[in-house]
Formats: sequence, structure tokens, C-alpha cells
Amino acid sequence: MKLSKKITAMLIFMGALHLAALFAGFFAPYDFAQQDRSMLYSAPTSLHFVDAQGRWHLRPSVCALIENTEGSGIYREDREKCKIVRWWVQGSKYELFGLFQSTRHLFGVDSPNRISLLGSDGYGRDVFSRLLYGSQISLFAGFLATALTLTMGALLGMMAGYYGGWIDAAIMRCVEVFLALPWLYLLFAIRAFLPLHISPSRAFLLLIVVIGVVGWARPARLVRGIVLSGKERGYCLAAKSFGASDFYLMRRHLLPQTYGVVLTQAALLIPQYILAEVTLSFLGLGVGEPVASWGNMLATLQQYDVLVSYWWMWAPGIAVIPVFFSYQLLGNALQERAKCSA
Repeated sequence: MKLSKKITAMLIFMGALHLAALFAGFFAPYDFAQQDRSMLYSAPTSLHFVDAQGRWHLRPSVCALIENTEGSGIYREDREKCKIVRWWVQGSKYELFGLFQSTRHLFGVDSPNRISLLGSDGYGRDVFSRLLYGSQISLFAGFLATALTLTMGALLGMMAGYYGGWIDAAIMRCVEVFLALPWLYLLFAIRAFLPLHISPSRAFLLLIVVIGVVGWARPARLVRGIVLSGKERGYCLAAKSFGASDFYLMRRHLLPQTYGVVLTQAALLIPQYILAEVTLSFLGLGVGEPVASWGNMLATLQQYDVLVSYWWMWAPGIAVIPVFFSYQLLGNALQERAKCSA
């Protein structure tokens, strides 16, 4: 029961996280590419519940920012020009699932004031909005690449374990090669041979394919071991003696035995692949500007003045930490549950 509660808590947290990423356009107050060149590297916006006259308000307000001196990059609040944060507001247009368009946002503030919960970057773009939009690339690249890896691993592992012989030998030699190579360097090597300047959508699909193809070996070997054991069980032999086809045996009797291993591998691989996407985009090999991803947002930290002066630019790197540990805890919980059931 304790393990079930831990798994449920992790699933709820990650479900909320992915839901926020899926509806990033609604939760983000601005478009990921919307610029305000008058507010370069402005600090996170302060929310005020008490106005300049000392009166308390239930809803917070946001004050206009004024640059101290021309070109200084240091801003101060004008407490005489504050506007209430409003809910369910009209804003920039965005798409839901690539099918529907909307202009409704969860919250916002009337122009010319801006609400930047995590400050702005070197182009005056809202970091909080870009963080949400970037999570669509980073989180779902990890999720889809893991799906590709596990599909390949399950199919090849099933074939190797069930048919044996030269098929098993050939697949296992490929597994040994992929396991012997450092996956991150292999990822760099494969990506280096591919075009650098491509559209963001193609870059995203390319990332999924490259990352997904690299990691199939370990799941394949685990699935193979389960199939080798399962095909010798009595019910499989009985079904085969009654004329069941190979496809029926694999689908009906062998594949369900691999679900526990596949789920555990998914929980372990997704954070690794998120980190792989972030690393590639950080090095300029992933999705490029102006589309936001956590990796290319962190790329600005390669500039020393940004690294030491604007702490809010670390936000994507900080966001990776709870995501990574949540998946790791889920993977550990699934492994412990599998041991208890064994």
C-alpha cells in the first residue's frame, strides 16, 4: 500500500506537469517569441497586495518598470502606475494540439505593464512563458523518444528470445555494440552527420529519432530474458501444441509478461532523454531559436555576464531537477513493487 501511494503521488505530480506543458499557451501570459526591447534582462516582477496608499487588495497588482538611466539595464518600479492582475484575459494567439486556435490566457495584466514572473531575457521575452513553451519540446521529446526506444527494444528483444538461433545471435551482437559505446558521445556522433540548419519541427522529429534509436539495446536484452523464460512455460507449450501461431503466442502470452519491465524502463529512460535533448539544444544541435526549449534557453548561460548577473536565466536548469528526480523515484518505486510481487 505504501508503494502504491508513492507511485500515485508521483503520477499525479507528473500528470500535472505534463498537463501544464500541453496547455502552455493557456498558462503562459505571452507568446514565446514576443519581444519587448525596452525590458532587456528585467528582474522577475514583484506582486503587490498593498497599493501606494497602503490599502490592501485581494488581487495582486503589477507596477510599471522604469530604467534608472538610459541604457543602464537596471529598472525600478513606478508605484503610481500599477495595474491589477486579471484572470481569464485576452492575449496573444496560440494553438492547442495544432488544431484549435485561442487567445484566452489564465492570467495577464493590461498594457503597457508586463507581468514577468521569472523576468525577461536578452530580447525582452518573458522567461516564464518560454519555460512553459520549452517544456513542450523537452518533456515530450523525452516521452516520445522513450516510446520509440521501448518499441524497438520490445520488438527486437521478443524476436531474439522467441526465435533464437542466428536471429538471436545477430540482435545480441548489436546489443553488445550499443551497450559498449557511451550513449551521449554516440548521440553527438550521429547528430554531427545530420543537417544543422533545419526547421524547428524537423529538428524536433530528428531529435526524437536520434535519441530513441540510440537507447534500444538495454530494453531489448531485458525483454529477451523474459521471453526466453516465458516461452518454456506450460501454458505456452500447451497453446503451441494446439496450433497457436507465433504471433498469437507473443501477443497473448509473452508480451504481457514484459509490461512491468517496460514501465520501469520508461520511468528510467524518460529523464535521461530529457537531459539528452537539453544537452543537444544547449550545444546548438537541437531545436533552434526562436522556438523555446529548455536547452536553448540555458545556452545563454554560455555568456559569462549572463551567468553571473541574471539568476533567473537558470530557471530551465532548475526546472529539470524536480522532473528528473520524480521520474527516478517513480522508477525506483516500480522496481521495488516488481521485487515484492516476484
